[in-house]
Amino acid sequence: MNKWFKSGAPWIWMTAGAVSISLVAVVGLLILIAVRGLSYFWPSEVYEFDLSIVGQQTTVIGEIYDKELVPLQRLQESGADVSGLDGEFVERLLLKTGNREYVDLDFRWITENQILSQKVPENIAVLERRTNGNFYGYIEAVVIDGEQLKSRDDHQQVFDSIRRSNDLIDEADSLQKSEIGSVNYRLERIRLKQRKLELEHALTTDMISDFDAQREVLHQEYLVYEKSLFALRDQAARDSLIVRDMRGELVTIPLNNILDIHFPNEMGVIAKSGHWLHQIYKFVSSEPREANTEGGVFPAIFGTVFMVMLMAVIVTPLGVVAAIYLHEYAANNSFTKLIRIAVINLAGVPSIVYGVFGLGFFVYMMGGSIDQLFYPESLPSPTFGSPGVIWSALTLAILTLPVVIVSTEEGLSRIPSSVREGSLALGATKAETLWRIVIPMASPAIMTGLILAVARAAGEVAPLMLVGVVKLAPTLPLDGNFPFIHLERKFMHLGFHIYDVGFQSPNVEAARPLVYATSFLLVTVIVGLNLAAIQIRNKLREKYKTLEQ
Repeated sequence: MNKWFKSGAPWIWMTAGAVSISLVAVVGLLILIAVRGLSYFWPSEVYEFDLSIVGQQTTVIGEIYDKELVPLQRLQESGADVSGLDGEFVERLLLKTGNREYVDLDFRWITENQILSQKVPENIAVLERRTNGNFYGYIEAVVIDGEQLKSRDDHQQVFDSIRRSNDLIDEADSLQKSEIGSVNYRLERIRLKQRKLELEHALTTDMISDFDAQREVLHQEYLVYEKSLFALRDQAARDSLIVRDMRGELVTIPLNNILDIHFPNEMGVIAKSGHWLHQIYKFVSSEPREANTEGGVFPAIFGTVFMVMLMAVIVTPLGVVAAIYLHEYAANNSFTKLIRIAVINLAGVPSIVYGVFGLGFFVYMMGGSIDQLFYPESLPSPTFGSPGVIWSALTLAILTLPVVIVSTEEGLSRIPSSVREGSLALGATKAETLWRIVIPMASPAIMTGLILAVARAAGEVAPLMLVGVVKLAPTLPLDGNFPFIHLERKFMHLGFHIYDVGFQSPNVEAARPLVYATSFLLVTVIVGLNLAAIQIRNKLREKYKTLEQ
């Protein structure tokens, strides 16, 4: 036994076991997040319960959201009705009922003694609305251009009417964002140009007349677009659905407030799978609604990827240049050692400190100076003197800079000195040797540093809360208006979206599955970015493998 311990085999097995446990834990966590998140989009069966609550009989329609066993004593202490219940534990159900306008809460708990009967009616509909969440009920009729048509069994007529209304709303939204947005943008540019000439005391009467004429042309163009916009919205609001809700009353819902409709109790496995895929697509391609508790996360996906790529473009040359100077040019003295110690210590600084630094230096100092020098006509409204995506990218570039420097230096140190000496002996200068030989051979290590930087930057939230990220950004940093890429704009981020939905949401139960879904999406985005970088690194490693030999 003593000989076995001295051989080192136990430590090898302990290391392998620790790695295996870590892998199992990571994979298990990812599976848990994926199951909890992706199951949210699966169409659940909708039940109709007849309940007896404090002697009053009522009907409730909704999905079974959760089940749990609770101690009977706990229910008694909370003042709940426990008549007719026996045993130590009682099963209770959490129902998602929707219909926010007519019930107090989206979710309610019911115990088994309150259930008189339950059934799964086939013709019950789930209406996904733009506001006020889901609506559950029975479709009684569809009103098309003022004419009421029976639609209790004709689902296709309902689908076609909702599709028509959504197409009109999408067309109206596109008109508002593109044509009308372009007119407003040009009007603002004219205002700023006139304001700039006024500050320079170069504004003449002829210029004012010319600006007024340009505004009049744009105003007439705006009126044409506005008329088309109102016409599209009126057409979208023309039709409506008449639905019988859980109270037995008929409710008229305009079609322009309905995003989608499905009948989950009539759907088979194939139909539910198609609906599940469609809901996931909507989640990753649409904008959030209802204080981020519903809708999609496309702006957050775009903001995360855009900011990380911008950060990578900034941090890579800075880190590589710093590493080259430290390894190839700087003398090995106390000053260089001090710089290396500082670089290593920077990697341990809390991220919120970088956020405070970015807010003070980048936003207020650099951004404020840029506004005073180049955008005085916009003041006191800041252009670059407020948090934005460029300042977020710079802050995270400073945060991840030590990782890139250390990784690049390690790659440079692995290159044999004979390679450098051979290049110099052939007549190349030191700069040519670095550019054509050393840097390409060190590129796999540079990509390794970039991978680590991307992995850390994509998950950071604390500094971004100070330098650019917001709960809801009205526009993306990229649009059709010159200069097309607007680095001064605020943006949404998946990490902050998780924090906002999970801890700031007014509707905790509705937001819970979105936290899992967004977390899984963030992990997927990070893994995708890392896989792309790893693929590039492997190609570079194969390309320069012969030089290392």
